[in-house]
Amino acid sequence: MRYGCVSHLRQGVAMTGSENSNARILTGECYCGAVRYEVADAFSYAMNCHCSNCRRTTGSAFKPFAGIVQDQLRLVRGEDQRLIYGDATTHDAHCARCGSLLYSRVRDGKWVHVAMGTLVDAPSIRPSAHIFVGSKAPWHEITDDLPQYRGHIGDA
Repeated sequence: MRYGCVSHLRQGVAMTGSENSNARILTGECYCGAVRYEVADAFSYAMNCHCSNCRRTTGSAFKPFAGIVQDQLRLVRGEDQRLIYGDATTHDAHCARCGSLLYSRVRDGKWVHVAMGTLVDAPSIRPSAHIFVGSKAPWHEITDDLPQYRGHIGDA
């Protein structure tokens, strides 16, 4: 099984974003506040994923996420309040109390995809594309001008 768009980023695909070692620290948390994290505002990429797994785990038409190296995210409260769906390497991390999807650990456990809706502070990056629109919800219409990819970036 694949978690949090783990299969959506191919090796060798160029990603753009902010890569600043002096980046400010953003705060994020679940709906009930039991789990809180900090993450550097140095995301490498951000996208809107429309795959069925992301739709089901968020309960919405798509999952806006921002990717960053795993060691740039730090739990500051509620580590024992997380529900981990997956294994130690790749998984989705939810709050066990309210169910909020906080982040997905992906790409052999070296990266996390932060669910952008859980950020309290606004990140400097914005989603740059819609991915997996080939399996998007039929009731949702994409109305912005971002590039759309049937699957991975680069898929027509």
